[in-house]
Amino acid sequence: MKNLFCRAISVVLVTLLALPLFVGCSIGTQLPKLDPSNPVSLELWHYYNGPQKVAFDEMVAEFNNTVGLEKGIIVEAFNQGSTNDLLTKVVDAANKKVGADDIPDIFAAYSDTAYEIDQLGLVADLDPYFTKDELAEYVPSYIEEGRFDKEDSLKIFPIAKSTEVMMLNKTDWDKFAQATGATTNDLATIEGVTETAKKYYEWTDSLTETPDDGKTFFGRDAVANYIISGMQQLGSTIFDVTDGEVSFQLTESALRKIWDNYYVPYINGYFGAYGKFRSDDAKTGDLIALVCSTTGSAYFPTEVTVNDNESYPIESLTLPAPCFEGAERYSIQQGAGMVVTKSDAKTEYAAAEFLKWFTDTQRNLDFTVESGYLPVKKSANDTDLVKKTFEQADGISSALEDSVLVSIDEVNQDILYTNKAFQNGFNARNVLEYSLSDKAQADYETILTDISNGISRTDAVAKFDTDENFSSWVSELTSSLEETQK
Repeated sequence: MKNLFCRAISVVLVTLLALPLFVGCSIGTQLPKLDPSNPVSLELWHYYNGPQKVAFDEMVAEFNNTVGLEKGIIVEAFNQGSTNDLLTKVVDAANKKVGADDIPDIFAAYSDTAYEIDQLGLVADLDPYFTKDELAEYVPSYIEEGRFDKEDSLKIFPIAKSTEVMMLNKTDWDKFAQATGATTNDLATIEGVTETAKKYYEWTDSLTETPDDGKTFFGRDAVANYIISGMQQLGSTIFDVTDGEVSFQLTESALRKIWDNYYVPYINGYFGAYGKFRSDDAKTGDLIALVCSTTGSAYFPTEVTVNDNESYPIESLTLPAPCFEGAERYSIQQGAGMVVTKSDAKTEYAAAEFLKWFTDTQRNLDFTVESGYLPVKKSANDTDLVKKTFEQADGISSALEDSVLVSIDEVNQDILYTNKAFQNGFNARNVLEYSLSDKAQADYETILTDISNGISRTDAVAKFDTDENFSSWVSELTSSLEETQK
């Protein structure tokens, strides 16, 4: 018994003595040591442009001159163009395409790209470099988005996110509201937006003697987001993903509501899309309301340009993105995270240390103010703290500040949603993005041609607003989605 007792004590002592070696590591392996005299150099690829790039570059420089210098980590950040440019370059590098650069140590990616690179065995699991307590500091859905493989490993790390908001040309809205009694409460639901858009078209039509010259009220930047979040609100997960395998849940009753509140008002001229982004359309006065990303609000105009010789100033108003009437609020979760390329433990650890530093609460808020992205830690999604950070910054547009504050409320109050990654998910999302919007635009142009040929507007629209046309779209959507998985 005495020997047994001594052996037990010995085991406990050995365990206790070993604990300091494991602190900070979630899976019980010793973290590598960094050497300031022989620093680890990290190449990072991103897609930030304009003020976002300036803010990111400044923070990278700050890291290199402080914590990086102290620990032995140097980060070199390179802009690779647009999101699609970055995606192409990462995939080419991963597949060792002739002429492609070597894959970087860290790169910004959405889940679909990360999934594709992970299938090549090139993505590091970040769980070993974070404790459970550290990960618990982040908005849960942001962390969960990065867990898409069968082992539930952390493959994408969040550094900045966004959602969607409604932006309103308040100056022109006020004229309409005063004349018709419309209120911003009418814009809380998708059905309310549709009804208001019809009312706006009819009101603007009544201001002239020319028949059927009413103005478009509303547009969307990302139709795929509308379908994905809208289907969730209506109780149907359109991309149902388990272990990387997807099945498409195309519930017709839900799709009909999607159709009735986008396609139908579009072919009637109540909704529209003219420039590259809806903020472009707001600048030309082609519409006065839109749904865009949090970051997109920075481009909402401060004046409307009527023609080369005429313009007028406008005020903006930011509202929560509308959801379907009576539905639980699902807000879209978007924004690329950072993926660390699988290499050696020291390089991966150094990358994780940079990501921890970047997402420190106040530091992440400073990036939020400059870039328009949302912070990723729960403590940073605090309205008072966000307001204080904006107050201390110079030259930030009121539209961007309002957008961030509305988005923070959505993060704290709504269910944030993004679909899990799956094979060819990027292509499937593109099907959602263009199947409905392209059809609506093409049919609307046909309607305009019919009207110019003497057909009444009512009859021209009636040819397309049919059950048969809806069923045809659902059939085409189904086959196009299934084709992405072949």
